[in-house]
Amino acid sequence: MSYSKEDIVRLVEENDVRFIRLQFTDIFGTMKNVAITSRQLNKALNNECFFDGSSIEGFVRMEEADMYLAPDLDTFQLMPWSTPDGNIARLICDVYTGEGKPFEGDPRYILKKVINEAKDLGYTFNVGPECEFFLFHTNDDGSPTTNTHDNAGYFDLGHIDLGEEARRDMCIALEQMGFEIEASHHEVARGQHEIDFKYDNALKTADNIMTFKSVVKTIAQSHGLHATFMPKPIFGISGSGMHVNMSLSKDGINAFFDEKDDLGISEDAYSFIAGLLNHIKGIVVVTNPLVNSYKRLVPDYEAPIYISWSPKNRSPLVRIPISRGKSTRVELRCPDPSCNPYLALALCLAAGLEGIKKKLTPPKNIEANIFDMTEEQRKEQGIDRLPDNLYDAIVEFSKDGLVKDTLGDHAFQVYKEAKNLEWDDYRAKVHQWEIDQYLSKF
Repeated sequence: MSYSKEDIVRLVEENDVRFIRLQFTDIFGTMKNVAITSRQLNKALNNECFFDGSSIEGFVRMEEADMYLAPDLDTFQLMPWSTPDGNIARLICDVYTGEGKPFEGDPRYILKKVINEAKDLGYTFNVGPECEFFLFHTNDDGSPTTNTHDNAGYFDLGHIDLGEEARRDMCIALEQMGFEIEASHHEVARGQHEIDFKYDNALKTADNIMTFKSVVKTIAQSHGLHATFMPKPIFGISGSGMHVNMSLSKDGINAFFDEKDDLGISEDAYSFIAGLLNHIKGIVVVTNPLVNSYKRLVPDYEAPIYISWSPKNRSPLVRIPISRGKSTRVELRCPDPSCNPYLALALCLAAGLEGIKKKLTPPKNIEANIFDMTEEQRKEQGIDRLPDNLYDAIVEFSKDGLVKDTLGDHAFQVYKEAKNLEWDDYRAKVHQWEIDQYLSKF
């Protein structure tokens, strides 16, 4: 929905809104928030709300601290809960420097730049995510545990799926915020859930992913539970992914569909896949950003680690779901929900557009189950795999020129430095596995 400043002032008055949250996202995908009262609304709508950028991880140095929030008026939304003193609304903001220029390290700005590149080529980038998460009990102090809320499995019913009530309230709250919920269900692992919402243009989808995670956590808390988007919280069961379904449209028509092709996909789709596969090793530290992400990306639970594609087979990294026509899309299966969606989508789009511009051809599609192949058979078919850990992913990230150009120097360097520090911290610490294995033996 499109709003003017006058519309927002009127809606705030009509709905007794007392507090407005000005939201933005840091480079690592954490939502930040500045709350103002309704009396400060006009100041916010005129982009006059500033904050200390040096206090936000990955933003700027002390001497460049003053930054401004510019609300995207079309993101105005009443929150589906209130305070005793009145209702709450939110606006998602772009970040500007003290000189009034877009901040080049703002993830939303980075995505917008690539969207505009696609627009110049005549394309609209549409994305639909599949977000998985776990629900855990909390302890007496309210801190999260890893005790799951249920022992249900895939698509189990309510008497087994004890998370159904919380999931239902999440869906209701999301629908009140304008989401079109397409499905919700229990996932494979105990305590694991999925809620799918309808695709939209990439910027709206990235905004929606951030909103989705915030709402899910808030509703879970109201049920005395903790919702986590950590990729692999429990050893021995499946982890949480966020499959990303992507398509390009031109003049309102799906540019990935071609009824004359044997597989029903167009040259643009083939080239988009080729670009994505060419750069996925450099992108994966963004789509799978944590040390923990790579504990999900192991073959044991058929995790999508093999760099290949198929029109139907689920074992490769990229799949073309069976729907064709206006629903034709490319599904990237490795991302997890801990990622920054703005950066992840920006890099996927940039890689796909490079494939289209260069008319790249993807490798032969794989019909056999890659997990059943031997290592030798995979080598014979030229099937590579994703990095095994965060360090290897950082190495690939560091040498990918398209990734660096897409993120820009500031975001690229800050992200790289932060991930190196994360890996060094993990590597230096003694973990419980080491205690269990070695303490009594040596």
